Amino acid sequence: QVQLVESGGGLVQPGGSLRLSCAASGSIFSINGMGWYRQAPGKQRELVATITSSGSTTFGGSVKGRFTISRDNAKNTVSLQMNSLKPEDTAVYYCNAVVKRASNSGILFSYWGQGTQVTVSS
Repeated sequence: QVQLVESGGGLVQPGGSLRLSCAASGSIFSINGMGWYRQAPGKQRELVATITSSGSTTFGGSVKGRFTISRDNAKNTVSLQMNSLKPEDTAVYYCNAVVKRASNSGILFSYWGQGTQVTVSS
């Protein structure tokens, strides 16, 4: 199995910054994509940002220019730096990893963390 453990959520004032981190462990041969998604109350889960093993990134439209994503392939970690936070960024943030569990298998598995709450409020 694979576990994703997130950290770094909390309460921040509008305009502030937070950094989320996620560490993957377990039966991992390699990790393709890693990323962050979020879900606000009453809304569907949405893409925040993803990053491939080669460093290519994708961002949700509402966070472009404010959030950055990075990863450490050697440590199987991914981080999300969130700047200029707005109240509408309030949500539970979930880490995701697409994992190859064996060298001789082409099957990819998608895993999710337990979620970390980010609240932007004055």
